[in-house]
Amino acid sequence: MLVEARPAKGPSRRTVRTAHAANSGRPNGQRIELGEYVVADPLICHGKPTYKGTRIMVWQILEALADGESVDEVVKAWGGRVRKSAVLETIRLAGGALLDLHGRLKRHLNGQLAA
Repeated sequence: MLVEARPAKGPSRRTVRTAHAANSGRPNGQRIELGEYVVADPLICHGKPTYKGTRIMVWQILEALADGESVDEVVKAWGGRVRKSAVLETIRLAGGALLDLHGRLKRHLNGQLAA
């Protein structure tokens, strides 16, 4: 079992690697910075993308937007814990996961839609 120490708090948190994290499906069980605000860390919310410094999951924000809430309404609903720039980054990341640089759907090598 691998265990490394993580500082109690502060912006320069280092990744903790445990047996659980090592089996999380992430490269080396490590935190992945998906953007300036979004991170996937196997030790936070089971590796689901969240906003740095929170346990607010990206899917929660995307769901609110899909339900018709405006970006400003989402920010207000979360008490400002998710900034407007973070919500806009989420939209860009979601679009980038679905579309290529030319606005076409991304496809796997086998020709099926990317998940």
